[in-house]
Amino acid sequence: MMSPPSDRSLTITADVDGAIRRHGEETFPHECCGALIGRDSGVESVFPLPNTTEEGPRRRFLVRPSDYREAERRATERGGELLGFYHSHPDHPARPSQYDLDHAWPTFAYVIVSVVGGAAADMTVWYLKDDRSTFEEGSLHHGENPHPDTAPAVHG
Repeated sequence: MMSPPSDRSLTITADVDGAIRRHGEETFPHECCGALIGRDSGVESVFPLPNTTEEGPRRRFLVRPSDYREAERRATERGGELLGFYHSHPDHPARPSQYDLDHAWPTFAYVIVSVVGGAAADMTVWYLKDDRSTFEEGSLHHGENPHPDTAPAVHG
């Protein structure tokens, strides 16, 4: 059972929101995954990651150590930090699964977008409790894009 909402929050721009939703729709019926890059609790860009799971990308995603290092490097290049990860749940609610709990790291935000029939729907943010027993739902806020020319995603 999930805990009631916590006071932890994450702010994303409209560009980041759109990039996450598009990534989920493009990879449907498989899960997508990517890194959240920004400062403090504000996501300024996303970095799509390959879904390399051998358990079947329709219901699982895996962030390899090399992908994690690349996400950290990209965050540093952009003058930010790795704030967490996002992924999609094809035809399932935007709530963490037991698999998500088993593979989560403390201190990170986890954004989940539900993609129903190929269309992005609900989007939520979750934080692993300090004792690692479960997730707490955070508050997802939409903020302004910091600069008109800010790229929503980091590529290549």
